[in-house]
Amino acid sequence: MAANGASCARPQKRAARDKHNGKPTDSSVRERRQKDKEDRLSLVVWRRPVTTLHYFLLETLIKLKEWTLKLWQRRGAVFLVLLLCSLFSFAYSTEGAHQQYVKYLEKRFLWCAYWVGLGILSSVGLGTGLHTFLLYLGPHIASVTLAAYECSSTDFPEPPYPDQILCPQGGGLEGSISLFSIMSKVRLEACMWGAGTAIGELPPYFMARAARQSGADPEDEDYEEFEEMLEQAEGAQDFVTRAKLGVQHMVQKVGFFGILACASIPNPLFDLAGITCGHFMVPFWTFFGATLIGKAVIKMHIQKLFVIITFSKHIVEQMVSLIGSVPRVGPSLQKPFSQYLDAQRNKLHHAGGSASADENWLSWVFEKVVLVMVCYFVTSIVNSMAQSYAKRLQQQRHSEEKTK
Repeated sequence: MAANGASCARPQKRAARDKHNGKPTDSSVRERRQKDKEDRLSLVVWRRPVTTLHYFLLETLIKLKEWTLKLWQRRGAVFLVLLLCSLFSFAYSTEGAHQQYVKYLEKRFLWCAYWVGLGILSSVGLGTGLHTFLLYLGPHIASVTLAAYECSSTDFPEPPYPDQILCPQGGGLEGSISLFSIMSKVRLEACMWGAGTAIGELPPYFMARAARQSGADPEDEDYEEFEEMLEQAEGAQDFVTRAKLGVQHMVQKVGFFGILACASIPNPLFDLAGITCGHFMVPFWTFFGATLIGKAVIKMHIQKLFVIITFSKHIVEQMVSLIGSVPRVGPSLQKPFSQYLDAQRNKLHHAGGSASADENWLSWVFEKVVLVMVCYFVTSIVNSMAQSYAKRLQQQRHSEEKTK
């Protein structure tokens, strides 16, 4: 009964807030908002390239100005960071016995920052996520798995790896490789990537929390979708909306363990978890701690184990045989895959050897897929920032109309 009363009260609270802000929720206002939203969504590079790029540059300048002001307001912390960077730069450029430790810390830091950055890109998205697990972490785990089975050892160089993973001299005993040894080999990269995805969930959390505290509507389409979902909670019929409401109720009612459960499995409905926790004022460390443990520890071990099992030696051989058994197209597909695997084994034993032209098409296709995904990701950022500037102009125009 309490839950039903709370859900019924949400639309009333939203209407009262809109009325207090001078925005009565009549049909004309809704039609105007819908029209403005359609106009913003039409502002994309492939439809209106000149206007989109122009708005993108203006929004970039506004963001740079806002970030500069925020840094100036926190100039004490900025000064401390600059001081630490200066000390590290001095230690880096000064000769001495400490150089081996400095070099080690530098390599580790850059390697961890690389995977954390990829995790943030995968989680934040700015309109669409760059699926860095499929493009970078998954292939990396697969290459380490193939190398471990081929070398019968995991004693090849520690991260950051060289351009090629080279088998150690002498190798190891046949069958001495276990799943746990491979998981331990890629644990650092996987956990750093998972930590990056957890960090990427923070901007929606802070945005929704600030909106709830101030009572103002933030400039975010996901937050508008979240509030519309709350308003329509009673009459939700489609499966996706009901599933999102289920995740929202679980996060709200169960708290830490609800967030942990939703973050610990590959969950496409977790995109509104940050907004949900921020909107209902869930404490920061409850949200971030559960998300970090779920994504960087539990979920990453599940995904890592899945990739390692998929690319283990016996399963790969069975997959190649299965491809060959497909009628008509099987033999034609089996040959390049077999050549590609043979070439990878040859690279592990003969570093620097020239690859045959027949097996290069798989790597060529993969490079082009990565290039297309990166271009699409950059384009989505341009579109998102241009639409954000268009929303500024619309709000400015509406405020001027009200003052007249």
